[in-house]
Order: sequence, then structure tokens, then C-alpha cells
Amino acid sequence: MYKEMLRGINRLKIPKSKFRITKSPMEITYKKHNTTIYFAGSDGIDDTKGIIDEDKPIKLVILDELTEFFDDGEGEDELSNIEATFVRGNSSGFQMIYLYNPPKNPNAPVNQWCKKMEKRSDCIHIHTDYRDVSPGWLGQELIDSAEQMEASDPKMYRWVWLGEAIGVDELIYYMYGNKNRYRPAAEEDIRYQLIGIGIDYGQQNATTYQAFGLNVGRRRMEGLKEYYYSGRDTGTQKSPSEYADDFVSLTDRLHEDYKCGTFYVYIDPSAAGLAEEIKRKAVYCDYTVKLFPAQNDVAVGIQRVQKCFSYGVLTVSPDQEKLDWELGLYEYDKDSIEKGKEVPVKMNDHGCDALRYMVMGMWLKIKHFLPAGERMDETD
Repeated sequence: MYKEMLRGINRLKIPKSKFRITKSPMEITYKKHNTTIYFAGSDGIDDTKGIIDEDKPIKLVILDELTEFFDDGEGEDELSNIEATFVRGNSSGFQMIYLYNPPKNPNAPVNQWCKKMEKRSDCIHIHTDYRDVSPGWLGQELIDSAEQMEASDPKMYRWVWLGEAIGVDELIYYMYGNKNRYRPAAEEDIRYQLIGIGIDYGQQNATTYQAFGLNVGRRRMEGLKEYYYSGRDTGTQKSPSEYADDFVSLTDRLHEDYKCGTFYVYIDPSAAGLAEEIKRKAVYCDYTVKLFPAQNDVAVGIQRVQKCFSYGVLTVSPDQEKLDWELGLYEYDKDSIEKGKEVPVKMNDHGCDALRYMVMGMWLKIKHFLPAGERMDETD
């Protein structure tokens, strides 16, 4: 918010010399009237009480990223307490502004809270989107990003760019289709300097390795091959050492087919034993294998994979048969949607988990293939 206020001053073409701007404490003071903007976080109900000064009554409170109060805080109770804290002692002219990007699920707690607020006689609900802002403030790249998504995925566009609670499809990757399936022609001599591999590991459930090549020229991650083995289905469970042998066999084939010298591997955090076995055996390879524990933020990972599929910067090879099959089945639990939380069903998800690990791990590279307006998200 501090940076946004500074951007606002620039956009309004007000000389910064008219303000006293400090970082510690984080404040912006308009010199003419000695009015001050204070900035504070809220990790709990009592956090904001300390900024009240009886000699300087606060007339406007802005709460941004309101969804976080419901996801990580105490939700409506915390908001009500903040309102009571600041309205107390204010004789007139006090206002609160709540800002948030609506989750796509109409049943999400913040959306339900907004509906309750609309019933208050002292509340005005204003819905804005990027079309309400000066194009000069947005920049043409951002507008182009919105128009590209409108053309490629109208439903996602309505949520991302128009802020509509469009509802949640039970099928998570509903946008995945033929535009995302690709196999290089046999006559193409395709080489990848870097291949990313996501690993989902299971002792009884399936273990899978999903490999994707970074194609800078085509600006996308291209699916290459997969390994998939289920001890439950075969009746025979493999040891971590055997799985590591199978991993090296896969990377050997990829190295031979695509002349790749570096593999970035993002492995299920629960597979520490397999990670150690792969490290031990990869030492003897003619290429470099770098292992990283996978980032397991499911919601963020799913949003990023959806975005990549929507813009066609992520493809799946016909050789990734299990992954292709799972993408058509991977879905949210119906009861969780009705309760306002999207929780994937723990079925038909091994390849999808490995794909998500790869996208999360390679995100700093992949996001540059997206339109400029889509490269930032809540974790950047």
C-alpha cells in the first residue's frame, strides 16, 4: 500500500516536495495541512490499536487485500474489531474503505461478508475493473494481456480481469485441450539447454516423473516424457534405490534425445530418501542434475498451471499418457466448493502434482513467456 500511495502521487502529478515521506516509521505527510497517512499490518485483532493518537483523530482507514483477513486471519471478527477501534471517538466524517479481488467462488467467506455489508445502510459497494482506470496508468502491455485472455479463455478473463465471482468448475484444468498437446515432428532437431522434472512420490500410491523442456524460442515449456509406476496396481513396490535407477534411465534418454546438459528436478517434499538416492547416482551422469524440494502451495500452484494452459505456454506430449488422462479427471471436492474452499480430490492427481511442482519450481523462467500483465501474482 505504501508503494501504491507513492504511485498515486506520481499519477496525479503532485510534486513529492509537498510531502514528508519516511520509511521508519512508514508515513506520508502532506505538509500544507500536516495530515498523515500511516501504514500498518494486521496479524491479529489487536495489532492496529497502537497507531491511534488522541491528538490526531484518524478519519479514513483503508484495508487492502481483504481476502487475507479470511484466509490467514480471523475474518469478520477481525474486521469488526478494527472498525470499532477506529470509529470510537470519531464525531463525524469517518470512513472505511475495504479493497479486495473477489475469489472466483461465490461461497468464499470474503464474498459472503461483502453480501452482508451491502445490507448496511451506511455501506456502498463499488465494483471496478481495469476498464475504469486511465489507459495511461495501466500501460498497453497490461491491456493487451487482458485482451489475449478474453480471446483464449473468456471465463478466466471474467474472473481475473473483470473481478467476477464466476463460480468454480469441479474440473480444475477445464481449459486444458488440444492447444496444449504437442509432439515435435520427427524431422525437427530440437535441443533443450534446460529440462525441468516434477516428481511425485508414493510408497503405495504411484510414483511419477514428468519432464518438460524449456523452449525459449517458442516461449513455452514443452512436455517431453513421463515415468509412472504404481506399486498398488502392480502388486510390487519398488525401493528408493530402484526408483532412482529408473530416474537416471529417464534422464539418460532425455539427454540422448535432446542433448540437454542440465536438469532441474523438483521433488515431493516427503521423498527425502528418494532424493538422496538420486543425488548419489546422478553424480556419475554425463550431465548435471540439480534437486530442489518442491514448493507445495497447492492453490498458488494450480492458479499458475491454469494460467500457463490458458495462454498456451505449457504443452503436454502424447508420451505423457498418464498426465494427459489425469488432467481430464482432476477435480475439486464438491463439498469444499460449497463451503467456500477449493480442495482437490486426492484421486487421479499424481501426474498433476508433479506438473504443479515443476511449474512452481520453474516459475521465474516460465512467467516471462506470459503476457506482461500476467507475470505477477500474490507471491511475487
